[in-house]
Order: sequence, then C-alpha cells, then structure tokens
Amino acid sequence: MALIDIYNVNAEKIRQRDIKDTIFNVAIREDMLHQVVGSQLASRRSGSASTKGRSEVKASGRKLWRQKGTGRARAGAASSPIMRGGGVAFGPSPRDYSFKVNKKVKKAALRMALADKFKEKKLIIIDGFNLDEIKTRKLYEILKKFNLDNVLIVSDKYDEVLDKSSRNIKKTKLLRAEGINVYDILCHKHLLFVEPALEIIEEALD
Repeated sequence: MALIDIYNVNAEKIRQRDIKDTIFNVAIREDMLHQVVGSQLASRRSGSASTKGRSEVKASGRKLWRQKGTGRARAGAASSPIMRGGGVAFGPSPRDYSFKVNKKVKKAALRMALADKFKEKKLIIIDGFNLDEIKTRKLYEILKKFNLDNVLIVSDKYDEVLDKSSRNIKKTKLLRAEGINVYDILCHKHLLFVEPALEIIEEALD
C-alpha cells in the first residue's frame, strides 16, 4: 500500500495513512475514461429539439392549383416542406442520447481518474473543515493555504455550512462521496477529500 499525507485546515501535515493500490495505483486507459465521460455527457442532453413534419402542420389539405395548364410547377398540399409555413423535411425530433456503459467499466474508470490525481500529486486529504458558520471567506482562505484555485471537494455527508460556503467560490464544486464521478474529477485540477469520504470511496471501489 502507498502512503498519503493528511492535513489540517492550516495546510499542516498531521499524519500519514495507507491508501489502497487497487484504487490509487492502477494503469490508466484513456479509452475507458473517454467512454464513461461520453456516457455522462450524453445522458445530460435534453434531446428536446423538435420540429413539425408535413403531417403535423396545421394547413389546408386542398390542392393549391390544378395539376396542368397554369405554367407553374405542380403542387399538392400547403403543408409541403417547400411551401412557406409548411412542415420541415428531416427535422429533429425528441430523442434519448444516453447510452449504457458496463458497471465494471464505470468502476474501473473511476479508479483510473482517482489514480491520475494521486500520481500527479493533486489529491489532498484533510481531516475536516470544522466550519462553525456559513462564511465563504473562511473556506476560501483554507483553500488558499493549499494553493487550490480549481478544486473538487468530496465530503462524507451533507454539510449545510460547507455547502453554502462553497457556492460562491469560482471553479469550486462540492460533492458527497456517493456522487463522485469521472467527469467532475477530470474537470477539476485538484481533488480535496475530507478523510471519512476517502474511506467510503475505498470501501465502494475495493
């Protein structure tokens, strides 16, 4: 097992602890990360783009003019796509963009994302924030001590004080351990764990 430093809110090292090699020391495959991130982004698409085809447009079904003798091109109903106000030919319709990814692939990709942060020394463990009031400046000062300007904070449980204190800090996002995902890890430069959250992640991914 590898060792990782545990810090307090003053960015002072207070001790070390073991972390599991099966999670934080695995080979990284970009194709698996790409597949999982693609699945996450696809599932977020609303897929609500819609147009009306010629059968859905409200228009007279009467033939616009006689077939022959007018000198003009033949024409049928006013709902034809070539007519002003007519239906749209081959337009978009509501659809589901999501696609399924195997659970084992999802877990493996999450291990790889965590291992990537650990290998790049961008994974930080803190024993706790201990914020006694909702104050953005206090949390900002803690992050500043670690030189973190683009960070994903992972907590073990919902903490209203921490949640509301982090909302107005640019490029900072707070997630509970159960909601950690590959996309958010890769989108942030640093990963900051509250120590109990690390234990939850290790138990879930081991």
